[in-house]
Amino acid sequence: MGDDELAELRRKRLAQLQQQSLDQHAMQDEMERQKQIDAQVHAVLMQILEPEARERLNTIKLTRPDFARAVEQQLVMLAQSGRLKQKINDEQMKSLLQQLQPAKKDFKITRKG
Repeated sequence: MGDDELAELRRKRLAQLQQQSLDQHAMQDEMERQKQIDAQVHAVLMQILEPEARERLNTIKLTRPDFARAVEQQLVMLAQSGRLKQKINDEQMKSLLQQLQPAKKDFKITRKG
């Protein structure tokens, strides 16, 4: 292996390490930004939900995290648009969840024979 080849390998390895470092920093920045967004959503939810409604949403988050995130986004949008005049209680949360929940499909199985 000549000096030129060795220098080229070192240059490529250095470039690869620099790229990995940049990727790591970008991932850390993205994670930090996501944490800030989550904190802002949490702060808004603390202001607009009564404890029982917040507890119900947290329970849903354990079983259906995607659905819970969609509900949170909807609630934050309602709050930011000024359409909420009071805190949401548990009964209102139940009603909202029923409205946002996708319709279930019923399957009927018949046997021929």
